[in-house]
Amino acid sequence: MSAKVVIVGAGPSGLVACKTLLEAATHDFPFDPIVLEQEDDIGGTFRYRSYENATLVSSKQLTSFSDFRLPLSHSDHLTLEEYVDYLRDYASHFHLWSRIYLACKVVNISKDPQGGNNVSYVRKRKDNPAEWDSEAITIHTPYLAICTGLHVVPHVPDIPGVENILKNNPEAKLFHSSEYKSRNQLRGKKILILGTGETGMDIAYESAKAGAKEVVLCSRAGFLSFPKALNDFSLLGFKFESKNPVPIDSLITNLGETAYVHPWVAKSHIRWFISDFVIKRVLWVLTGTQAGCNQWVGELEPERLGRAYVFLNKSHKAMPYINRPYRRRPAFMDYLSRYSDPDEDMSPQTDFTVELAPFPSHFTEGGRAVFPLDLDKRSRPKRKDAVRIQGKVVKPNLVVYATGYKQEFGFLGEGYKMPGEADVRNICWSGDTSVAFIGFVRPGVGAIPPISEIQSMFWVSLLKDQVHKPLRAAHYHLLVNENARIKYGVDHSTYVSTLAKDIGAAPGLRELWREYGWHVLLCYCFGAAFIPFYRLVGPYKSPVAPMIIKTELWDTITRRGLIGNVMMGLIPMVFYLMLNTGAWFADRISTGGLAAQE
Repeated sequence: MSAKVVIVGAGPSGLVACKTLLEAATHDFPFDPIVLEQEDDIGGTFRYRSYENATLVSSKQLTSFSDFRLPLSHSDHLTLEEYVDYLRDYASHFHLWSRIYLACKVVNISKDPQGGNNVSYVRKRKDNPAEWDSEAITIHTPYLAICTGLHVVPHVPDIPGVENILKNNPEAKLFHSSEYKSRNQLRGKKILILGTGETGMDIAYESAKAGAKEVVLCSRAGFLSFPKALNDFSLLGFKFESKNPVPIDSLITNLGETAYVHPWVAKSHIRWFISDFVIKRVLWVLTGTQAGCNQWVGELEPERLGRAYVFLNKSHKAMPYINRPYRRRPAFMDYLSRYSDPDEDMSPQTDFTVELAPFPSHFTEGGRAVFPLDLDKRSRPKRKDAVRIQGKVVKPNLVVYATGYKQEFGFLGEGYKMPGEADVRNICWSGDTSVAFIGFVRPGVGAIPPISEIQSMFWVSLLKDQVHKPLRAAHYHLLVNENARIKYGVDHSTYVSTLAKDIGAAPGLRELWREYGWHVLLCYCFGAAFIPFYRLVGPYKSPVAPMIIKTELWDTITRRGLIGNVMMGLIPMVFYLMLNTGAWFADRISTGGLAAQE
Protein backbone atom coordinates (compact mmCIF):
# COMPACT_ATOMS: atom_id res chain seq x y z
CA MET A 1 0.00 0.00 0.00
CA SER A 2 1.39 3.39 -1.01
CA ALA A 3 2.08 6.17 1.47
CA LYS A 4 0.44 9.28 0.03
CA VAL A 5 2.50 12.44 0.57
CA VAL A 6 0.85 15.79 -0.09
CA ILE A 7 3.16 18.64 -1.09
CA VAL A 8 1.69 22.14 -1.06
CA GLY A 9 3.30 24.40 -3.68
CA ALA A 10 4.96 23.73 -7.05
CA GLY A 11 7.85 26.15 -6.81
CA PRO A 12 11.43 24.82 -6.72
CA SER A 13 11.00 23.55 -3.15
CA GLY A 14 7.87 21.56 -3.97
CA LEU A 15 9.40 20.09 -7.12
CA VAL A 16 12.63 18.95 -5.49
CA ALA A 17 10.70 17.52 -2.52
CA CYS A 18 8.52 15.50 -4.91
CA LYS A 19 11.52 14.22 -6.88
CA THR A 20 13.43 13.29 -3.71
CA LEU A 21 10.47 11.35 -2.30
CA LEU A 22 9.96 9.47 -5.57
CA GLU A 23 13.59 8.38 -5.76
CA ALA A 24 13.67 7.41 -2.07
CA ALA A 25 10.56 5.22 -2.25
CA THR A 26 11.13 1.59 -1.21
CA HIS A 27 9.00 -1.40 -0.26
CA ASP A 28 9.12 -0.31 3.38
CA PHE A 29 8.56 3.35 2.53
CA PRO A 30 6.34 3.45 -0.59
CA PHE A 31 6.17 7.24 -0.88
CA ASP A 32 3.51 8.36 -3.36
CA PRO A 33 3.81 12.16 -3.58
CA ILE A 34 1.43 14.60 -5.24
CA VAL A 35 1.87 18.37 -5.53
CA LEU A 36 -1.04 20.78 -5.12
CA GLU A 37 -0.48 24.18 -6.76
CA GLN A 38 -3.10 26.95 -6.75
CA GLU A 39 -1.67 28.73 -9.81
CA ASP A 40 -1.99 27.61 -13.45
CA ASP A 41 1.72 26.90 -13.82
CA ILE A 42 4.72 25.84 -11.77
CA GLY A 43 7.47 28.21 -10.64
CA GLY A 44 5.96 29.99 -7.65
CA THR A 45 7.54 33.36 -6.90
CA PHE A 46 9.87 33.09 -9.89
CA ARG A 47 6.85 32.85 -12.19
CA TYR A 48 4.18 34.99 -10.53
CA ARG A 49 6.15 37.70 -8.76
CA SER A 50 8.71 38.32 -11.49
CA TYR A 51 9.29 41.57 -13.36
CA GLU A 52 11.00 42.96 -16.42
CA ASN A 53 14.82 42.64 -16.50
CA ALA A 54 14.89 40.56 -13.30
CA THR A 55 17.74 38.08 -12.95
CA LEU A 56 18.74 35.69 -10.22
CA VAL A 57 21.44 37.11 -7.98
CA SER A 58 22.58 33.60 -7.08
CA SER A 59 24.71 31.77 -9.62
CA LYS A 60 23.59 28.77 -11.68
CA GLN A 61 26.40 26.77 -10.02
CA LEU A 62 24.78 27.22 -6.63
CA THR A 63 21.10 27.47 -7.58
CA SER A 64 20.82 24.48 -9.92
CA PHE A 65 19.76 21.21 -8.38
CA SER A 66 22.54 18.69 -7.78
CA ASP A 67 21.81 16.23 -10.60
CA PHE A 68 20.26 18.49 -13.22
CA ARG A 69 22.63 21.18 -14.42
CA LEU A 70 22.78 23.90 -17.04
CA PRO A 71 25.34 23.89 -19.89
CA LEU A 72 28.79 25.36 -19.22
CA SER A 73 28.11 27.83 -22.01
CA HIS A 74 25.09 29.27 -20.22
CA SER A 75 25.60 32.58 -18.40
CA ASP A 76 26.18 32.36 -14.66
CA HIS A 77 23.03 34.26 -13.71
CA LEU A 78 19.67 33.34 -15.19
CA THR A 79 16.76 35.60 -15.92
CA LEU A 80 13.61 34.64 -14.05
CA GLU A 81 12.05 33.41 -17.31
CA GLU A 82 15.07 31.17 -17.91
CA TYR A 83 14.85 29.79 -14.40
CA VAL A 84 11.16 28.92 -14.78
CA ASP A 85 12.06 27.14 -18.04
CA TYR A 86 14.76 25.28 -16.10
CA LEU A 87 12.14 24.17 -13.54
CA ARG A 88 9.85 22.96 -16.33
CA ASP A 89 12.73 20.96 -17.83
CA TYR A 90 13.49 19.56 -14.38
CA ALA A 91 9.89 18.41 -13.98
CA SER A 92 9.99 16.77 -17.41
CA HIS A 93 13.38 15.10 -16.89
CA PHE A 94 12.31 13.45 -13.64
CA HIS A 95 8.73 12.71 -14.79
CA LEU A 96 7.03 14.92 -12.22
CA TRP A 97 4.21 16.36 -14.34
CA SER A 98 1.83 13.50 -13.62
CA ARG A 99 2.30 14.26 -9.92
CA ILE A 100 1.49 17.97 -10.19
CA TYR A 101 -2.11 19.16 -9.83
CA LEU A 102 -2.37 22.75 -11.07
CA ALA A 103 -5.20 25.18 -10.22
CA CYS A 104 -5.79 23.33 -6.94
CA LYS A 105 -5.97 25.61 -3.92
CA VAL A 106 -5.50 24.14 -0.44
CA VAL A 107 -8.16 25.62 1.85
CA ASN A 108 -7.80 23.54 5.01
CA ILE A 109 -5.41 21.10 6.64
CA SER A 110 -6.52 19.38 9.82
CA LYS A 111 -5.41 16.58 12.09
CA ASP A 112 -7.26 13.31 11.57
CA PRO A 113 -8.44 11.84 14.90
CA GLN A 114 -7.30 8.41 13.63
CA GLY A 115 -3.85 9.75 12.76
CA GLY A 116 -2.35 11.59 9.82
CA ASN A 117 -3.66 14.71 8.11
CA ASN A 118 -6.71 15.66 6.09
CA VAL A 119 -5.93 18.06 3.25
CA SER A 120 -8.88 19.81 1.62
CA TYR A 121 -8.53 21.69 -1.66
CA VAL A 122 -10.73 23.28 -4.32
CA ARG A 123 -10.31 23.44 -8.08
CA LYS A 124 -10.91 26.33 -10.43
CA ARG A 125 -14.30 26.18 -12.09
CA LYS A 126 -14.17 24.97 -15.67
CA ASP A 127 -16.95 27.35 -16.74
CA ASN A 128 -15.32 30.34 -14.96
CA PRO A 129 -11.59 29.99 -14.19
CA ALA A 130 -11.70 33.21 -12.16
CA GLU A 131 -13.73 31.40 -9.47
CA TRP A 132 -13.19 28.33 -7.34
CA ASP A 133 -15.51 25.36 -6.90
CA SER A 134 -17.68 25.58 -3.80
CA GLU A 135 -17.13 21.93 -2.87
CA ALA A 136 -13.75 20.87 -1.54
CA ILE A 137 -11.96 17.59 -2.20
CA THR A 138 -10.27 16.00 0.82
CA ILE A 139 -7.22 13.73 0.81
CA HIS A 140 -5.92 11.79 3.79
CA THR A 141 -2.14 11.68 4.04
CA PRO A 142 0.32 10.42 6.65
CA TYR A 143 2.99 12.83 5.43
CA LEU A 144 2.74 16.51 4.56
CA ALA A 145 5.28 18.97 3.09
CA ILE A 146 4.53 22.70 3.09
CA CYS A 147 6.52 24.26 0.24
CA THR A 148 4.62 27.50 -0.37
CA GLY A 149 7.74 29.66 0.04
CA LEU A 150 8.82 32.73 1.94
CA HIS A 151 7.61 35.24 -0.64
CA VAL A 152 3.85 34.91 -0.93
CA VAL A 153 1.93 37.20 1.44
CA PRO A 154 3.10 40.84 1.10
CA HIS A 155 4.20 42.69 4.22
CA VAL A 156 2.94 46.30 4.09
CA PRO A 157 3.91 48.46 7.10
CA ASP A 158 1.57 51.17 8.28
CA ILE A 159 2.98 54.69 7.84
CA PRO A 160 0.76 57.46 9.23
CA GLY A 161 -0.64 59.83 6.61
CA VAL A 162 0.34 57.78 3.55
CA GLU A 163 -3.27 58.01 2.36
CA ASN A 164 -2.76 61.78 1.93
CA ILE A 165 -0.72 61.05 -1.20
CA LEU A 166 -3.86 59.72 -2.89
CA LYS A 167 -6.07 62.51 -1.52
CA ASN A 168 -3.84 65.17 -3.04
CA ASN A 169 -3.29 63.37 -6.33
CA PRO A 170 -5.98 60.95 -7.61
CA GLU A 171 -3.52 59.66 -10.22
CA ALA A 172 -0.93 58.69 -7.60
CA LYS A 173 -0.40 55.02 -6.83
CA LEU A 174 0.70 52.90 -3.90
CA PHE A 175 1.53 49.23 -4.41
CA HIS A 176 3.67 46.39 -3.09
CA SER A 177 6.70 45.35 -5.12
CA SER A 178 4.95 42.05 -5.92
CA GLU A 179 2.74 44.11 -8.27
CA TYR A 180 5.68 45.68 -10.11
CA LYS A 181 6.12 44.30 -13.63
CA SER A 182 7.79 46.79 -16.00
CA ARG A 183 9.47 50.18 -16.41
CA ASN A 184 6.24 51.62 -17.81
CA GLN A 185 4.97 51.80 -14.23
CA LEU A 186 7.93 54.05 -13.30
CA ARG A 187 8.42 56.38 -16.25
CA GLY A 188 8.02 60.08 -15.43
CA LYS A 189 7.10 59.42 -11.79
CA LYS A 190 8.29 60.87 -8.50
CA ILE A 191 8.99 57.60 -6.75
CA LEU A 192 9.43 56.67 -3.10
CA ILE A 193 10.66 53.09 -2.60
CA LEU A 194 10.37 51.62 0.88
CA GLY A 195 12.98 48.94 1.47
CA THR A 196 16.57 48.33 0.39
CA GLY A 197 16.44 44.60 -0.15
CA GLU A 198 17.34 43.20 -3.53
CA THR A 199 13.92 43.97 -5.04
CA GLY A 200 13.98 47.55 -3.74
CA MET A 201 17.45 48.06 -5.22
CA ASP A 202 16.32 46.56 -8.53
CA ILE A 203 13.35 48.91 -8.73
CA ALA A 204 15.55 51.91 -7.89
CA TYR A 205 17.83 51.00 -10.79
CA GLU A 206 14.90 50.39 -13.12
CA SER A 207 13.45 53.77 -12.11
CA ALA A 208 16.67 55.51 -13.11
CA LYS A 209 16.70 53.70 -16.44
CA ALA A 210 12.99 54.34 -17.04
CA GLY A 211 13.41 58.11 -16.79
CA ALA A 212 11.74 58.73 -13.46
CA LYS A 213 11.64 62.37 -12.39
CA GLU A 214 12.79 61.59 -8.86
CA VAL A 215 13.72 58.47 -6.88
CA VAL A 216 14.03 58.26 -3.11
CA LEU A 217 15.04 54.88 -1.70
CA CYS A 218 14.29 54.35 1.99
CA SER A 219 16.27 52.08 4.29
CA ARG A 220 15.33 51.18 7.86
CA ALA A 221 18.78 50.50 9.23
CA GLY A 222 21.17 50.14 6.30
CA PHE A 223 22.28 47.27 4.10
CA LEU A 224 25.40 45.39 2.99
CA SER A 225 25.94 45.74 -0.75
CA PHE A 226 28.04 43.45 -2.94
CA PRO A 227 27.84 42.69 -6.66
CA LYS A 228 26.68 39.21 -7.63
CA ALA A 229 29.94 38.76 -9.54
CA LEU A 230 33.38 40.29 -9.07
CA ASN A 231 33.93 43.27 -11.38
CA ASP A 232 37.07 44.86 -12.81
CA PHE A 233 39.53 46.67 -10.56
CA SER A 234 43.03 48.14 -10.73
CA LEU A 235 46.03 48.14 -8.37
CA LEU A 236 48.96 50.54 -8.80
CA GLY A 237 47.79 51.28 -12.32
CA PHE A 238 47.56 47.62 -13.35
CA LYS A 239 44.08 46.66 -14.49
CA PHE A 240 42.57 43.32 -13.58
CA GLU A 241 39.82 42.66 -16.08
CA SER A 242 37.74 39.55 -16.46
CA LYS A 243 35.59 38.66 -19.45
CA ASN A 244 33.99 35.96 -17.33
CA PRO A 245 33.75 37.30 -13.75
CA VAL A 246 33.47 34.81 -10.90
CA PRO A 247 30.12 34.66 -9.04
CA ILE A 248 30.63 35.89 -5.51
CA ASP A 249 28.62 33.04 -3.97
CA SER A 250 31.15 30.50 -5.26
CA LEU A 251 34.18 31.98 -3.49
CA ILE A 252 33.85 30.43 -0.01
CA THR A 253 35.94 27.26 0.26
CA ASN A 254 35.07 24.01 2.00
CA LEU A 255 38.14 22.69 3.79
CA GLY A 256 38.45 24.21 7.26
CA GLU A 257 35.35 26.33 6.64
CA THR A 258 32.61 23.67 6.53
CA ALA A 259 34.58 20.40 6.43
CA TYR A 260 36.74 19.42 9.42
CA VAL A 261 35.55 22.15 11.76
CA HIS A 262 36.11 21.72 15.48
CA PRO A 263 32.95 22.12 17.61
CA TRP A 264 34.42 25.09 19.53
CA VAL A 265 35.29 26.88 16.29
CA ALA A 266 31.77 26.29 14.99
CA LYS A 267 30.10 27.40 18.21
CA SER A 268 32.14 30.61 18.55
CA HIS A 269 31.50 31.65 14.91
CA ILE A 270 35.10 32.83 14.88
CA ARG A 271 35.38 31.92 11.18
CA TRP A 272 32.69 34.47 10.34
CA PHE A 273 34.28 37.21 12.44
CA ILE A 274 37.76 36.64 11.01
CA SER A 275 36.54 36.65 7.42
CA ASP A 276 34.55 39.84 8.11
CA PHE A 277 37.65 41.52 9.56
CA VAL A 278 39.76 40.62 6.52
CA ILE A 279 37.09 41.49 3.95
CA LYS A 280 36.49 44.93 5.46
CA ARG A 281 40.19 45.81 5.19
CA VAL A 282 40.43 44.51 1.63
CA LEU A 283 37.35 46.53 0.66
CA TRP A 284 38.82 49.70 2.18
CA VAL A 285 42.03 49.29 0.19
CA LEU A 286 40.22 48.41 -3.01
CA THR A 287 37.19 50.73 -2.93
CA GLY A 288 37.87 53.30 -0.20
CA THR A 289 35.07 52.13 2.09
CA GLN A 290 34.47 49.06 4.21
CA ALA A 291 30.69 49.48 4.59
CA GLY A 292 30.24 47.25 1.53
CA CYS A 293 31.74 46.82 -1.91
CA ASN A 294 32.11 50.39 -3.17
CA GLN A 295 29.26 51.39 -0.85
CA TRP A 296 29.57 54.98 0.41
CA VAL A 297 26.23 55.38 2.14
CA GLY A 298 23.57 53.19 3.76
CA GLU A 299 26.13 51.52 6.00
CA LEU A 300 24.99 49.24 8.79
CA GLU A 301 25.80 49.88 12.41
CA PRO A 302 29.27 48.48 13.22
CA GLU A 303 27.87 45.76 15.46
CA ARG A 304 25.72 44.42 12.56
CA LEU A 305 28.21 44.74 9.72
CA GLY A 306 29.23 41.29 8.53
CA ARG A 307 28.15 37.88 7.25
CA ALA A 308 27.20 36.76 10.75
CA TYR A 309 24.33 39.26 10.95
CA VAL A 310 22.71 40.20 7.65
CA PHE A 311 21.61 39.03 4.24
CA LEU A 312 24.06 40.15 1.61
CA ASN A 313 22.40 42.44 -0.94
CA LYS A 314 23.69 41.31 -4.34
CA SER A 315 21.53 43.65 -6.40
CA HIS A 316 24.33 46.17 -6.82
CA LYS A 317 23.29 47.96 -10.04
CA ALA A 318 21.77 51.01 -8.33
CA MET A 319 24.85 51.77 -6.22
CA PRO A 320 26.50 54.20 -8.72
CA TYR A 321 23.34 56.34 -8.61
CA ILE A 322 23.18 56.15 -4.81
CA ASN A 323 26.90 56.84 -4.27
CA ARG A 324 27.14 60.04 -6.35
CA PRO A 325 26.57 62.61 -3.59
CA TYR A 326 28.76 60.74 -1.09
CA ARG A 327 31.77 59.27 -2.83
CA ARG A 328 34.82 61.29 -1.80
CA ARG A 329 38.21 59.71 -2.37
CA PRO A 330 41.57 61.37 -3.00
CA ALA A 331 42.85 60.98 -6.57
CA PHE A 332 46.07 59.33 -5.43
CA MET A 333 44.06 56.61 -3.67
CA ASP A 334 42.14 55.99 -6.87
CA TYR A 335 45.49 55.53 -8.59
CA LEU A 336 46.64 53.04 -5.99
CA SER A 337 43.42 51.05 -6.29
CA ARG A 338 40.06 51.48 -7.93
CA TYR A 339 37.00 49.30 -8.24
CA SER A 340 34.76 49.79 -11.27
CA ASP A 341 31.02 49.32 -11.01
CA PRO A 342 29.75 48.26 -14.46
CA ASP A 343 27.02 50.90 -14.65
CA GLU A 344 28.98 53.89 -13.31
CA ASP A 345 28.77 55.97 -16.48
CA MET A 346 25.61 54.64 -18.12
CA SER A 347 22.85 56.74 -16.56
CA PRO A 348 20.43 58.29 -19.06
CA GLN A 349 21.12 61.53 -17.18
CA THR A 350 24.78 61.79 -16.15
CA ASP A 351 23.91 63.62 -12.92
CA PHE A 352 20.88 61.52 -11.96
CA THR A 353 20.89 60.47 -8.31
CA VAL A 354 18.90 57.94 -6.36
CA GLU A 355 18.48 59.64 -3.00
CA LEU A 356 18.87 57.43 0.05
CA ALA A 357 16.79 58.22 3.14
CA PRO A 358 15.44 56.69 6.35
CA PHE A 359 11.89 55.33 6.35
CA PRO A 360 9.49 58.29 6.63
CA SER A 361 7.96 58.75 10.06
CA HIS A 362 4.74 60.10 8.49
CA PHE A 363 3.26 62.08 5.60
CA THR A 364 1.80 65.56 6.00
CA GLU A 365 -1.70 66.50 4.90
CA GLY A 366 -0.15 67.86 1.73
CA GLY A 367 1.43 64.46 0.96
CA ARG A 368 5.02 65.38 1.83
CA ALA A 369 7.21 62.69 3.37
CA VAL A 370 8.77 63.56 6.74
CA PHE A 371 12.03 61.79 7.54
CA PRO A 372 13.40 61.35 11.08
CA LEU A 373 16.80 62.73 12.05
CA ASP A 374 17.94 60.36 14.77
CA LEU A 375 20.76 61.63 16.97
CA ASP A 376 23.43 59.70 18.82
CA LYS A 377 24.54 60.28 22.43
CA ARG A 378 26.58 63.29 21.33
CA SER A 379 23.57 64.87 19.60
CA ARG A 380 25.01 64.14 16.16
CA PRO A 381 22.93 62.67 13.32
CA LYS A 382 23.43 58.93 13.03
CA ARG A 383 22.97 58.87 9.25
CA LYS A 384 24.40 61.21 6.64
CA ASP A 385 21.59 60.39 4.20
CA ALA A 386 19.11 61.59 6.86
CA VAL A 387 20.91 64.96 6.97
CA ARG A 388 20.92 65.36 3.20
CA ILE A 389 17.23 64.47 2.75
CA GLN A 390 16.16 67.12 5.31
CA GLY A 391 16.84 69.82 2.75
CA LYS A 392 14.58 68.30 0.12
CA VAL A 393 10.81 68.34 -0.39
CA VAL A 394 9.69 64.80 -1.19
CA LYS A 395 6.11 64.55 -2.44
CA PRO A 396 5.89 61.25 -4.35
CA ASN A 397 3.15 60.27 -6.74
CA LEU A 398 4.22 56.63 -6.62
CA VAL A 399 5.07 54.66 -3.48
CA VAL A 400 6.46 51.14 -3.85
CA TYR A 401 6.47 48.91 -0.78
CA ALA A 402 9.57 46.75 -1.28
CA THR A 403 9.08 45.63 2.30
CA GLY A 404 9.19 41.89 1.88
CA TYR A 405 6.72 39.24 2.87
CA LYS A 406 5.20 37.68 5.96
CA GLN A 407 4.52 34.07 6.79
CA GLU A 408 0.84 33.25 7.00
CA PHE A 409 -0.76 29.82 6.63
CA GLY A 410 -4.49 30.36 6.77
CA PHE A 411 -5.13 26.78 5.68
CA LEU A 412 -3.40 25.22 8.69
CA GLY A 413 -5.78 24.12 11.43
CA GLU A 414 -5.24 23.55 15.13
CA GLY A 415 -2.33 21.43 16.24
CA TYR A 416 0.13 22.66 13.62
CA LYS A 417 3.12 24.82 14.41
CA MET A 418 4.74 27.50 12.29
CA PRO A 419 8.15 27.30 10.53
CA GLY A 420 9.73 29.45 13.23
CA GLU A 421 8.84 26.74 15.75
CA ALA A 422 10.48 23.94 13.76
CA ASP A 423 13.10 22.75 16.24
CA VAL A 424 14.45 19.91 14.07
CA ARG A 425 16.85 21.68 11.69
CA ASN A 426 14.23 24.37 10.92
CA ILE A 427 12.27 21.73 8.98
CA CYS A 428 9.87 20.05 11.39
CA TRP A 429 9.23 19.84 15.10
CA SER A 430 10.24 17.00 17.39
CA GLY A 431 6.65 16.20 18.32
CA ASP A 432 5.58 15.49 14.73
CA THR A 433 8.24 14.86 12.09
CA SER A 434 5.61 13.77 9.55
CA VAL A 435 4.96 17.45 8.71
CA ALA A 436 7.82 19.37 7.10
CA PHE A 437 8.40 22.98 6.07
CA ILE A 438 10.74 22.92 3.07
CA GLY A 439 12.36 26.16 1.88
CA PHE A 440 11.60 28.33 4.90
CA VAL A 441 15.11 29.45 5.81
CA ARG A 442 16.96 32.24 4.04
CA PRO A 443 20.73 32.18 3.53
CA GLY A 444 22.89 35.22 4.18
CA VAL A 445 24.82 34.42 0.99
CA GLY A 446 23.43 31.64 -1.14
CA ALA A 447 20.15 30.37 -2.58
CA ILE A 448 17.01 28.72 -1.24
CA PRO A 449 16.51 25.97 -3.92
CA PRO A 450 19.68 23.98 -3.06
CA ILE A 451 18.83 24.36 0.62
CA SER A 452 15.39 22.91 -0.15
CA GLU A 453 17.06 19.95 -1.83
CA ILE A 454 19.23 19.07 1.17
CA GLN A 455 16.24 19.70 3.46
CA SER A 456 14.19 17.22 1.44
CA MET A 457 16.95 14.64 1.73
CA PHE A 458 17.16 15.22 5.48
CA TRP A 459 13.38 14.90 5.92
CA VAL A 460 13.23 11.63 3.97
CA SER A 461 16.13 10.27 6.03
CA LEU A 462 14.30 11.36 9.18
CA LEU A 463 11.13 9.53 8.11
CA LYS A 464 13.24 6.42 7.46
CA ASP A 465 14.98 6.79 10.84
CA GLN A 466 18.35 7.10 9.09
CA VAL A 467 19.49 10.42 10.57
CA HIS A 468 22.55 10.27 12.81
CA LYS A 469 21.45 11.00 16.37
CA PRO A 470 21.79 12.87 18.57
CA LEU A 471 21.86 15.83 16.21
CA ARG A 472 24.89 18.10 16.40
CA ALA A 473 24.39 21.53 17.95
CA ALA A 474 22.99 24.07 15.48
CA HIS A 475 25.66 26.72 14.82
CA TYR A 476 24.36 27.89 11.45
CA HIS A 477 21.86 30.63 12.37
CA LEU A 478 22.68 34.25 11.59
CA LEU A 479 23.04 36.31 14.75
CA VAL A 480 20.03 38.57 15.33
CA ASN A 481 18.59 40.53 18.24
CA GLU A 482 15.27 39.75 19.83
CA ASN A 483 13.47 42.58 18.02
CA ALA A 484 14.49 41.47 14.52
CA ARG A 485 11.57 40.86 12.14
CA ILE A 486 13.37 38.09 10.25
CA LYS A 487 14.83 35.33 12.42
CA TYR A 488 15.10 32.53 9.89
CA GLY A 489 18.48 33.51 8.46
CA VAL A 490 21.23 30.91 8.14
CA ASP A 491 24.77 30.73 6.87
CA HIS A 492 24.36 28.75 3.63
CA SER A 493 27.51 26.63 3.72
CA THR A 494 27.30 25.87 7.45
CA TYR A 495 23.63 24.89 7.21
CA VAL A 496 23.84 22.56 4.21
CA SER A 497 27.03 20.89 5.45
CA THR A 498 25.39 20.31 8.85
CA LEU A 499 22.43 18.55 7.24
CA ALA A 500 24.79 16.55 5.03
CA LYS A 501 26.67 15.33 8.11
CA ASP A 502 23.35 14.44 9.76
CA ILE A 503 22.43 12.06 6.93
CA GLY A 504 25.89 10.63 6.28
CA ALA A 505 26.36 12.48 2.99
CA ALA A 506 29.42 14.60 3.93
CA PRO A 507 32.49 12.84 2.50
CA GLY A 508 35.83 12.44 4.27
CA LEU A 509 39.01 13.48 2.47
CA ARG A 510 40.55 9.99 2.53
CA GLU A 511 37.27 8.51 1.31
CA LEU A 512 37.15 10.93 -1.61
CA TRP A 513 40.75 10.29 -2.59
CA ARG A 514 40.34 6.50 -2.53
CA GLU A 515 37.12 6.45 -4.57
CA TYR A 516 37.47 9.44 -6.89
CA GLY A 517 41.11 10.55 -6.94
CA TRP A 518 42.81 13.92 -6.69
CA HIS A 519 40.61 15.83 -9.14
CA VAL A 520 37.39 15.48 -7.14
CA LEU A 521 39.30 15.86 -3.86
CA LEU A 522 40.76 19.24 -4.93
CA CYS A 523 37.34 20.41 -6.13
CA TYR A 524 35.81 19.50 -2.79
CA CYS A 525 38.49 21.36 -0.83
CA PHE A 526 38.51 24.51 -2.97
CA GLY A 527 34.83 24.57 -3.92
CA ALA A 528 31.95 26.17 -2.07
CA ALA A 529 29.28 24.03 -0.37
CA PHE A 530 27.70 22.88 -3.63
CA ILE A 531 25.09 20.15 -3.19
CA PRO A 532 26.76 17.78 -5.75
CA PHE A 533 29.55 17.34 -3.16
CA TYR A 534 26.98 15.71 -0.90
CA ARG A 535 25.90 13.27 -3.63
CA LEU A 536 29.30 11.54 -3.75
CA VAL A 537 28.73 9.26 -0.76
CA GLY A 538 25.90 8.24 1.51
CA PRO A 539 22.22 7.47 0.93
CA TYR A 540 21.79 9.92 -1.96
CA LYS A 541 24.92 8.99 -3.89
CA SER A 542 24.50 9.97 -7.55
CA PRO A 543 26.34 8.56 -10.58
CA VAL A 544 26.34 11.98 -12.28
CA ALA A 545 27.88 13.91 -9.36
CA PRO A 546 31.58 13.14 -10.13
CA MET A 547 31.30 14.39 -13.72
CA ILE A 548 29.48 17.57 -12.64
CA ILE A 549 32.26 18.25 -10.17
CA LYS A 550 35.06 17.55 -12.67
CA THR A 551 33.55 19.82 -15.30
CA GLU A 552 31.23 22.61 -14.17
CA LEU A 553 32.48 23.05 -10.60
CA TRP A 554 36.13 22.64 -11.63
CA ASP A 555 35.56 25.38 -14.22
CA THR A 556 34.20 27.67 -11.50
CA ILE A 557 37.29 27.09 -9.35
CA THR A 558 39.83 27.56 -12.16
CA ARG A 559 38.14 30.79 -13.27
CA ARG A 560 39.40 32.38 -10.06
CA GLY A 561 42.91 32.13 -11.47
CA LEU A 562 46.10 31.28 -9.61
CA ILE A 563 46.15 34.48 -7.54
CA GLY A 564 42.47 34.16 -6.69
CA ASN A 565 42.81 30.57 -5.55
CA VAL A 566 45.83 31.42 -3.44
CA MET A 567 44.28 34.51 -1.84
CA MET A 568 40.68 33.30 -1.49
CA GLY A 569 41.33 29.56 -1.25
CA LEU A 570 44.69 28.33 -0.07
CA ILE A 571 45.51 31.02 2.51
CA PRO A 572 42.09 30.88 4.26
CA MET A 573 42.18 27.07 4.20
CA VAL A 574 45.62 26.89 5.81
CA PHE A 575 44.65 29.48 8.43
CA TYR A 576 41.36 27.78 9.35
CA LEU A 577 42.99 24.35 9.47
CA MET A 578 45.59 25.73 11.88
CA LEU A 579 42.81 27.28 13.96
CA ASN A 580 40.86 24.00 14.06
CA THR A 581 43.99 22.01 14.84
CA GLY A 582 44.82 24.36 17.71
CA ALA A 583 41.28 23.97 19.07
CA TRP A 584 41.57 20.18 18.78
CA PHE A 585 44.84 20.09 20.75
CA ALA A 586 43.47 22.49 23.39
CA ASP A 587 40.38 20.33 23.75
CA ARG A 588 42.46 17.17 24.03
CA ILE A 589 44.66 18.67 26.71
CA SER A 590 41.71 20.05 28.71
CA THR A 591 39.58 16.88 28.55
CA GLY A 592 42.28 14.24 28.32
CA GLY A 593 40.54 12.65 25.35
CA LEU A 594 39.94 13.09 21.67
CA ALA A 595 37.43 15.78 20.74
CA ALA A 596 34.83 14.74 18.23
CA GLN A 597 35.43 16.45 14.91
CA GLU A 598 32.36 17.81 13.18
